[in-house]
Amino acid sequence: MNNKGLAHMNQDLTPFQPQDDEIDLRELFATLWRGKWTIIAITFVFAVGSVIYSLSLPNIYKAEALLAPTEESSGGGLSAIAGQFGGLAGLAGINLGGGEANKTTIALELLQSRVFLTEFVEKHQLLPQIMAVKSWSPETGIVFDEEIYDVKTDTWVREVSPPQQQKQKPSSWVYVGRIKEMLTASQEKDTGLVTLSVEHQSPDFAQQLVELLVEEINITMRERDVVDAQNSLSYLNNELKNTNLSNMQQVFYQLIEKQTQTLMLTNVRPEYIFETIDPAVVPEEKSSPKRSLICILGTMLGGMLGIGLVLVRQAFKSEASDKANQRPGQYPT
Repeated sequence: MNNKGLAHMNQDLTPFQPQDDEIDLRELFATLWRGKWTIIAITFVFAVGSVIYSLSLPNIYKAEALLAPTEESSGGGLSAIAGQFGGLAGLAGINLGGGEANKTTIALELLQSRVFLTEFVEKHQLLPQIMAVKSWSPETGIVFDEEIYDVKTDTWVREVSPPQQQKQKPSSWVYVGRIKEMLTASQEKDTGLVTLSVEHQSPDFAQQLVELLVEEINITMRERDVVDAQNSLSYLNNELKNTNLSNMQQVFYQLIEKQTQTLMLTNVRPEYIFETIDPAVVPEEKSSPKRSLICILGTMLGGMLGIGLVLVRQAFKSEASDKANQRPGQYPT
């Protein structure tokens, strides 16, 4: 084989050199520089839009109280004697409640329940302050939205569209959902302390609502325990008359004593379930919105969108240019 043939074979056996797909930073910066006005314009529009949006949001104030569960909230005297007399009481058909949830847990769940919040709003007539507030200022106080609620005639004039109920006054389904958005109740696992907070456009109303909620949950839990204690006393006294066993009589006397103690505490202790450690005060600084953060994020979003648009546009131009320069019958590399 001659030298020409060998040279031809060596040329055919030369390994394929892949095309360099690495990003050319100089070309990238040049593309961005050519599209700088597009990036600046989009960033400016987003920056102005974020400023206008942030200024349109009303100030929200947060009032909160720190509460401590009382001794009664952990189960009271019944839990103390549940282990001692649980077996004998079970034989008599009496449940001492040793395995039930403590009253703090029940109170926190009840505080956010639909039944409690519905009765709470109707009792204190808080519906306009929850559903029809337009703005608040120190000079004018709460200003109601006239398209929703007419203060002069005390009537609701809002327009309702399906699937909501066709009535102008908000239903419990609507305003309970609004209250749950405003209300936060949490308990620390380590200390057991409860934090109750309310967010609202009016700092005065937020503080008042926290105080009313604490007062109302104490009243509700007290009334529940009074009814339970009275029913238990009636049952225990009847059973005591019908038994001659000394052990069972001892159980009944202990239970009657604890139920009587419960009735006494409900009458002498206003803060029955939650004791206020740090009461709610009228907040002087807003908790939201974070306008500076909104403006920063909006501007960054506009800048990224502008850069992305410039790069995508350049990619389409490059692809169109490659197709235009491609010779007939030639496959793209």
